[in-house]
Amino acid sequence: MGIAALLAVLMMIFGFLFSAVAAYMAGVVGSSNNPISGVTIATILFSSLLLLVLLGAGSEVGAAGAIMVGAVVCCAAAIGGDNLQDLKTGHIVGATPWKQQIMQVVGTISAAVVLGLVLDILHTAYTIGSPTLSAPQATLMKSVADGVFTGNLPWAFVYMGALIAVIIILIDIRQEKRGSDFRVPVLAVAVGIYLPITLTVPIFIGGMINHLGKKAGASKTAEKKGLLLASGLITGEALMGIFVAVPIFLTGNKNWWPNFSGFEFLGPLAFIAVIYWIYKSVSKK
Repeated sequence: MGIAALLAVLMMIFGFLFSAVAAYMAGVVGSSNNPISGVTIATILFSSLLLLVLLGAGSEVGAAGAIMVGAVVCCAAAIGGDNLQDLKTGHIVGATPWKQQIMQVVGTISAAVVLGLVLDILHTAYTIGSPTLSAPQATLMKSVADGVFTGNLPWAFVYMGALIAVIIILIDIRQEKRGSDFRVPVLAVAVGIYLPITLTVPIFIGGMINHLGKKAGASKTAEKKGLLLASGLITGEALMGIFVAVPIFLTGNKNWWPNFSGFEFLGPLAFIAVIYWIYKSVSKK
């Protein structure tokens, strides 16, 4: 069997298994708990080890092949989670399943058609892969693939991480049996370890605010409103990143944005205003 055929088989096997896992997690818990990063990293590690045996250490195409397999599996897991989340929502509101499935296909094809242009726009504006563009997950995946073939992957840390994961899972099982509200899901802990502190601190603060709000007797309606507003802000931030990149893509000028020197204080004020608006909107009966 050629290398190309082997990679295709790996893609199908890992794609089938991990898309099922991701879809199940998204359907049961929610799309925010879709373990895409975990399954992608696991795929890259297994693929790298297999290709290492077949191609040998120092292979120039081994790491790239493992990343390719991981990319396909990542897409499969993401689409699987999205489909199950949509079908679950459709079941709740009484949608017709076969019509949903048709629109799922239309949505997937539409995304595939426009994705290349969107990536080109983002690369022109922000240079995907540049040192100034933080990409902790991509860096981790690249380190795993390169580390296997160059022989400098710190296996001691991999074994230590696996041991810590087992301990965390046992603790979480114990907490579940005790009926405790405080849980330690291993995936959330793992993501918190490798993400930069600039991301984990806001996530932790948001989680604590949500926890304190529940302790203070916040209603389910308020929680749902807060979740919808937060989701809208996240989506809006991603869309604005694309909208800001469009003029750069069209003009080739990365400094097209007007200079507002001396008005830097407007940023913190706007941030505080948004926080106050969210509080008032959520707390309003």
